[in-house]
Amino acid sequence: MHVPDGFINAPVSAAAGALAAGAIAVCLRGARREQAALSPAGAVADGGERTAPLAGLVAAFIFAVQMLNFPVAAGTSGHLLGGALAAILVGPCTGVLCVAVVLLMQGLLFADGGLTALGVNVLVMAVVTTVVGYAVFRGLVKVLPRGRRSVTAAAFTAALVSVPAAAAAFTLVYAVGGTTDVPLGKVATAMIGVHVLIGVGEAAITALTVGAVIAVRPDLVYGARGLTVPLKLRVGGELVDAPAAPATRAAPAAPARSHRKLWAAGLLTSLVLAGFVSFYASTDPDGLEKVAQDKGFDKGEKEHAAADSPLADYGVGDIADTRLSGGLAGVIGVGVTVVAGSAVFWAVRRRRTGCDDGPASTAVEGTPTSRAVGAEPGVRAEPVPRAEPAPRTQPAPRAEPAPRTQPAEDA
Repeated sequence: MHVPDGFINAPVSAAAGALAAGAIAVCLRGARREQAALSPAGAVADGGERTAPLAGLVAAFIFAVQMLNFPVAAGTSGHLLGGALAAILVGPCTGVLCVAVVLLMQGLLFADGGLTALGVNVLVMAVVTTVVGYAVFRGLVKVLPRGRRSVTAAAFTAALVSVPAAAAAFTLVYAVGGTTDVPLGKVATAMIGVHVLIGVGEAAITALTVGAVIAVRPDLVYGARGLTVPLKLRVGGELVDAPAAPATRAAPAAPARSHRKLWAAGLLTSLVLAGFVSFYASTDPDGLEKVAQDKGFDKGEKEHAAADSPLADYGVGDIADTRLSGGLAGVIGVGVTVVAGSAVFWAVRRRRTGCDDGPASTAVEGTPTSRAVGAEPGVRAEPVPRAEPAPRTQPAPRAEPAPRTQPAEDA
């Protein structure tokens, strides 16, 4: 559903870009809280070196799976949008940033999705899918029984709903700023109808991915926080909570190893999907492209500004072999996305820990310009006077020994 240049006029594209920038700014603040919530023991002290790579990995995985177009109807294909998946795995705010990083890499390097329409794509594919998907997910999780199956079922439904919601959002944007005169009712019916079918594929991918991660590391799934049922023991005929296991110093070692294994497995899976499996993806136009062709509003499409990119259309320009060219482009895309995504989320996480764990300011004698903690900017704090040492007490005078009495003489 990548909107190309020319579908939406310049004023509406600019307004969408401003709204997208505001959403990104809000999500940057929210992502710091979400990464802190996902941090294992000890991660806060190291600046989020564990949670940031996970968010970058989610972005790379979404990039790889978006290359796998699957057939949904005669002459139409679909691909993952990824908003619901990212929101469930790493949180809604971080999920918006994940999809936004993917869209930015696709637009700049692969000429997929217009640059002037980048704001529209971020709103439709990142913000709408993430917000709607996570809202549906949280609503279902609250009413379903606690457990892995409930989380997987909620993820399936959330992803299923998020895709036609994105199609409806595009229809609304097109109604305001479309560049061709096409009946809105026909566009809405065609877009939502075909994207309901695409949503089934999205739901299956999301449920399988969330279920696989929960089976290995449920503590790393943002949407599964607090869903574990406490262990109960029957004492005297009554059920009581089991005592918590004592913490040990060696405990964090196992999660760290498991975290690295999960990250390596996810990266390898993304590379295989983008570098090899993508060759077998459907070549039919996706839902938006097919509807645009059928309804005639593809006439407004303009040539992409990055059409001359060496990676345009997911191929390396100097390589004639189609399979090798597409596979290499996919591998490059996964590598660039995981590096860019990890760098963004590491910076977000680092900024939070710098604010939370920074050393408190202290006023020292001789440095009157130092500010006390909590002082208003621009207000000069008075130096803290140095405490005078307590006066030295004089030692008590030594008592003179009593005079020795002479023994009495015998009478």
